[in-house]
Amino acid sequence: MVNPLATTRRTCCPARWRAGLLAGCIVTGWLGSATAVDLSQLASISRNDQVSGLRLALTQGAQSAVGKLGVADGFFGNPEVRIPLPGKLKKAESALRMLGYGNQVDSLVQSMNRAAEAAVPEAKALLVDSIRQMSITDAAAILTGGPDSATQYFRRTTSAKLTEQFLPIVRRSTSQLNVAQRYNELGGKLAQAGLLGPEESTIEGYVTQKALDGLFLMISKEEAAIRQNPLGQSSKLLQKVFGAIRL
Repeated sequence: MVNPLATTRRTCCPARWRAGLLAGCIVTGWLGSATAVDLSQLASISRNDQVSGLRLALTQGAQSAVGKLGVADGFFGNPEVRIPLPGKLKKAESALRMLGYGNQVDSLVQSMNRAAEAAVPEAKALLVDSIRQMSITDAAAILTGGPDSATQYFRRTTSAKLTEQFLPIVRRSTSQLNVAQRYNELGGKLAQAGLLGPEESTIEGYVTQKALDGLFLMISKEEAAIRQNPLGQSSKLLQKVFGAIRL
């Protein structure tokens, strides 16, 4: 019995054309999820344009995220990334304010966010270096991956180095702003009241991790904007490459 679907495929897509398309996808490394990507559109774009477009998108997203966060109020003025009191201090914030420590709480929160704002500009060089080292396989996974695959690539390739680079900057900033002292003062008050146990981590480590979380969140938002509206991008290359993988 003849499979009508197979007949339709042979009629609409000649064997030579199908073989060429498959070979092109394999050679360029873009054989990804067929349910998410129109391979015929993607295969029509040269490998150089695909890689260049992706690198442009990654660079644009990274620079935009760093530019928004690495300034005064980049963290403190943005509710999406503002760093709150850590752990049990956060849970006890209402009690602290009732006890008359509202000013100290506000000062600590602002100082932590200022430390993150001071550290983030240092991320640009590492993010750009990660983009330069991106392989064909990496690029294929990002282009044909999920909506935050570029952000996950950055997390995988830069988190350890960014943590190492951020920590001394955060430590220096928290020292200058007396963050640790303010934290210890509040923590001491809570410990005396039996509301706070041993510290789970240093304040410097907490701020560093939250700074990274905020950075990757902003990068993911930039990535989503490009993927959701490729034709709204100013770059013709971004329009072409991401337009070809638009769901």
